Amino acid sequence: MAPFAKGEGREKNPWGQSEVNKMTQSQGSGAPFLSIVIPAYNESKRIEASIRDLVSFFKSAQYDLEICMVIEKSTDGTADMAKRLVEHEPHFKILANSVQKGKGYAVRTGMLSARGQIVFFMDLDLSTPLAEVFSFLGHFQSNPDTDIIIGSRQHAKSQIIKKQHPLRQKMGQTFNFLVQLFAVKGITDTQCGFKAFRQRTIQPIFTRQKIEGFSFDVEILLIAQKLGYKIDVLPVRWVNSPDSKVRIVRDSIKMFFDLLRMRRLVRRTFRALPLEKDQK
Repeated sequence: MAPFAKGEGREKNPWGQSEVNKMTQSQGSGAPFLSIVIPAYNESKRIEASIRDLVSFFKSAQYDLEICMVIEKSTDGTADMAKRLVEHEPHFKILANSVQKGKGYAVRTGMLSARGQIVFFMDLDLSTPLAEVFSFLGHFQSNPDTDIIIGSRQHAKSQIIKKQHPLRQKMGQTFNFLVQLFAVKGITDTQCGFKAFRQRTIQPIFTRQKIEGFSFDVEILLIAQKLGYKIDVLPVRWVNSPDSKVRIVRDSIKMFFDLLRMRRLVRRTFRALPLEKDQK
């Protein structure tokens, strides 16, 4: 059987059970094949719908998986609500951080706890539809030398179903230009919140990640490039969520200053945690 049963409205699953068995056995017994990390902060208004969609989409999974929701210290009872909603869902685990430091901190918490052979992180609003998991898994299967896959809204084949407000769109384009200038070369959309990693990349990247705010995506990609990992960029379907947690002025200024110090920060990180000989 395929890892996902064919369901209404779902795309053909590219993974055969033999491939799943091989990958699962290669990482040791007891670990899931797939992990999904989702950060959340003050999400009481939409967490129920998102959990419902996740449960529905993955209910036909024929192998072990884990969905890890990392909830920053919130003021609206998000963590308690999430725990109640997944009480009878064995695939879910809730990590309730005792502090609120930012999306980068929450993602790092989840990624370092994830045990899957393939580990995704994505946004709670599911702005990239869950069916895109299939295309990413298929790409990993067809390209065993690929270490990381990131979704890009700038890809020529991406489908932007609902666009951002023109102001946010323009600011995003400006940020991407600055990223190319000051940090990560060759990647035109670092901020799409839909990325997947082979397990072997998790510890080397996320133990080196320092930035706790929204510009952490740039940092982890810069670290990945420094480590020599192969990063592939795939098109995605994407639907803008109007409830973005990014504050246009305050967060944009902070992200700009993060970019200015990004390469210096990563150099300092690698002095503290140098490359292993087999990674040079």
